Amino acid sequence: MFASSKKLLVAASLAALSGAAFAGECPADKRVADGQGQKMATHAATGVTDVVRSALDLGKEAPALKNHMFRLRQLDIAPGGIVPWHSHGERPAQIYIVKGEIYEYASNCAVPILHKAGDVAPEGKGTSHWWQNTSKEPALLISVDILHDKAGADKKTM
Repeated sequence: MFASSKKLLVAASLAALSGAAFAGECPADKRVADGQGQKMATHAATGVTDVVRSALDLGKEAPALKNHMFRLRQLDIAPGGIVPWHSHGERPAQIYIVKGEIYEYASNCAVPILHKAGDVAPEGKGTSHWWQNTSKEPALLISVDILHDKAGADKKTM
C-alpha cells in the first residue's frame, strides 16, 4: 500500500511540474515570440528610486569589455510605482526581488508575470518590458546588469 501511494505521489508531482515555469517566470504555455506578448507602454517612471550601489569598468577587468559596466543597483518601487518600458537587447540583467511583489509586463509573455520576494527574473536578449507595483506595500529589487556604457555615464539608469 505504501509503495503504491508513494508512486502515485511521485507521478502526480511530475505531472504538476511538466511544462511548469519556475516561480516568477512566464508560464510555459504563455510564452510567445518577442513582440507578441505584452505591448509597449508609454508610462513614465513613477515612484521608483534607482541607486547604483556599485559599478565596475569591464574594460579594466578580465573580460576586457571596453565601454561596458558591470553594475549592481537597488530599485525601491512604491505602491503604484512603475519602471517604464525598456529593452534588454544590449543589456543582460538578473533581478532579485528582495521584498514585496511586482508585476512584469514582458514582450515575450502573453500574461503579466507576478514576481514575489525570493524570485529571480532573468532579463536577456529578446526581453522588452515594464514593471508595476500594484500592491499596497513597497517592493525592493536588486538588479545586476552589464551596461554598454558608450557615454561613460555609469550612473545612468535604464
